Amino acid sequence: MADPRKRLAGNAPGDFYVDSSCIDCDLCRQIAPETFRAEGEASIVGRQPSGPAETLRAEMALVTCPTASIGTESRRDLKAAIVAFPEPVAENVHFCGFGSEKSFGGSSYLVVRSEGNVLVDSPRFTEPLARRIEAMGGVRWMFLTHLDDVADHAKWRARFGCDRVMRPGLAVERPLGDAPERLAPDLLAIPTPGHTREHAALLHADRFLFTGDHLWWEPQDGRLGASRRYCWHSWAEQRRSMERLLDYSFEWVLPGHGARMRLPPPEMRRALEDLVSRMR
Repeated sequence: MADPRKRLAGNAPGDFYVDSSCIDCDLCRQIAPETFRAEGEASIVGRQPSGPAETLRAEMALVTCPTASIGTESRRDLKAAIVAFPEPVAENVHFCGFGSEKSFGGSSYLVVRSEGNVLVDSPRFTEPLARRIEAMGGVRWMFLTHLDDVADHAKWRARFGCDRVMRPGLAVERPLGDAPERLAPDLLAIPTPGHTREHAALLHADRFLFTGDHLWWEPQDGRLGASRRYCWHSWAEQRRSMERLLDYSFEWVLPGHGARMRLPPPEMRRALEDLVSRMR
């Protein structure tokens, strides 16, 4: 639980606060931007939530926080915030919340399909979330984009008996090779080495691209981004992987870290071309 004795000085006065254990994963700012903002290398409460809708979003950020760095001075019933996840993003794609410190608060997603659901990367394992996912059809495949974001993958595998899908880096039930691989008519695994050697993205229905730590949206700049600072394998290889994404059409970027974004496919392509040019 967050420690009120470690409450960051920048927090707005009131019930919600962030303490000094914050790792600046950005999840709270994505979930409840009206309440949380960045200050230095942490998040703080920029202003206290106003009304039921903003309060629920702040509570959802609280239960998602991977380091339990968000607290409240009052005792709160968080049941509504807990059952809000998985949260719909668009159509059959849901955001799982419940970030794990093991993946530095990486986002994970659930794709609901009649042919079997796909869990993309691993949220923190909690029984309430597992029960919600079970009610939505369980998990057939767990697609792991790279080693950084595997988190509680073994617990989810044990709970649902799902096959884990990943490029070499972890012993899994469905290993991937070095070429794009069609897992199902609506699922294409695309190798994207660079951030790590084994990194891969998942393209669903030619619309949703789950990008792990390869690619994300930068709201402050209004453009796609990638990080040379946090590239653990090869920036040159990451640039080549980014160029290969130009072979595909998609309208959603759904990252493990960073903001997600939807653009019409032609605009998304132009944004990707701009990023490739900057990476050169």
